[in-house]
Amino acid sequence: MLEPMLPENPFQDPLRFEPRTPECAIVIFGASGDLAKRKLMPALYRLAYDRRLSAGFAVIGVSRTPLSDEQYREKMLAAVREFSEDTKIDDEVWGAFARGLFYVAGDAGDPALYGRLGQKLAEVEQARSTGGNVLFYLSLQPSQYAPAALGLGAAGLGKGNGWRRLVVEKPFGHDLASARELSAQIHQVFGESDVYRIDHYLGKETVQNILAVRFGNGIFEPLWNRRYVNHVQITGAESIGVEGRGAYYQEAGALADMIQNHLLQVMATIAMEPAASFRAASVRDERSKLLRSMRPMTAEEIRTNAVPGQYGPARVGGQDLPGFRQEPGVDPRSRTDTYAAATFFVENWRWAGVPFYLRTGKRLPKRVTEIAIQFNAAPLAIFDGEGGDRPPNLLILRIQPEEGISLKFLSKRPGAGIELRPVSMDFNYGSSFGERSPSAYETLLLDAIAGDATLYTRQDMVEASWAVVEPIQNAWREAAPDFPNYAAGTWGPAAADEMLARRGHAWRRP
Repeated sequence: MLEPMLPENPFQDPLRFEPRTPECAIVIFGASGDLAKRKLMPALYRLAYDRRLSAGFAVIGVSRTPLSDEQYREKMLAAVREFSEDTKIDDEVWGAFARGLFYVAGDAGDPALYGRLGQKLAEVEQARSTGGNVLFYLSLQPSQYAPAALGLGAAGLGKGNGWRRLVVEKPFGHDLASARELSAQIHQVFGESDVYRIDHYLGKETVQNILAVRFGNGIFEPLWNRRYVNHVQITGAESIGVEGRGAYYQEAGALADMIQNHLLQVMATIAMEPAASFRAASVRDERSKLLRSMRPMTAEEIRTNAVPGQYGPARVGGQDLPGFRQEPGVDPRSRTDTYAAATFFVENWRWAGVPFYLRTGKRLPKRVTEIAIQFNAAPLAIFDGEGGDRPPNLLILRIQPEEGISLKFLSKRPGAGIELRPVSMDFNYGSSFGERSPSAYETLLLDAIAGDATLYTRQDMVEASWAVVEPIQNAWREAAPDFPNYAAGTWGPAAADEMLARRGHAWRRP
């Protein structure tokens, strides 16, 4: 019997894909790491729980820790129990899922590993009928991405009798040159169409919903331009510190860890032109075009349009919080940015002159990621008592912790006369649809298995992002900023507020 065809436009299908995904094996390098335990395995189990995976699905974990297949299954069961927030363990579902879990011990830098992995893949293909389809997932330290890809190529595992794809976690390079070098090494084994650079923000429901809100409604897209939009703020705030990752974080920093990838990709989705169709190539073409329309800042512009920060110690809620330089594994003289804010401009006809303010930081007052689009005020104040400080019209898209959309506008207060007060119309995913939203990793793993790269980052996008971020990064390295410059539990350095005040704007307090 012929299988039903997948919908040409995946956004038309609320369940993303029907029927189940093709038979395949996922090889997870770094199978004992935090990402695999906290995100990947719970997401894969949930897909199995929802009957979204094929009967021939298999996972091969690869890590240095010596484990048998059965020991690996027990560890993954413990991980799913601990980190699946809204999924119960069904014994029957887990039993069927666990029978497809296998393990190979070895180091990604050891050529002998790939011979053992090839043998295990052949055994799994025979036992599980995976059709030779393999998705390699690099949940490794960035320095191991190229050795793993080249190791797969040397062992002949980059090609087979089915498709072979490679998923790469961020960061993709630490500057423009390293990003290009890494791609060149990966492309020795995998073509660009088979490389899936994952950015989990693009898998979040609200980020995907940007496309639906803009292009599925006649009321928004006509206003989505410089004539009506005053400015855009994109915030990615975290209330936690570096959580034991100080040694890693001080080599990256907020600018490279969040703005270069997550927030610029969100900005590209907000500001892109309509795609000719919602196939992967068309959508990614438009996101890439938008990023390439952002002119890198000059040294003088960086001084006024980009602000680094680093949190210092503070007492918050009766608790003494350490500064970044007091965190374990951090150099006590570290100049790493734990906060970054920047003003970007898009040089095209739609957005010329509209500032896009991006900010991210550790140890801020709350965990929130949102996009706030502020519209221009009405041209004339015609009601008695109106002042010049009327609250602006805002469209707010909340990405986390609760996904939803709010529209803030002015309305008449009940009673005699006309007195305006701000009101809000709110849409919340959970209460509006009454059903669970899939996690970002569920969505993105399904897409990679199905071969849909719409929500993945292409190499030209990576290069365009680094071209914008690298001059800021270099300027901050040379400037010797006066750190720490904001206390833990506050909204960042005063200079970030001044950056907006120079244009008559202020950061929104979520």
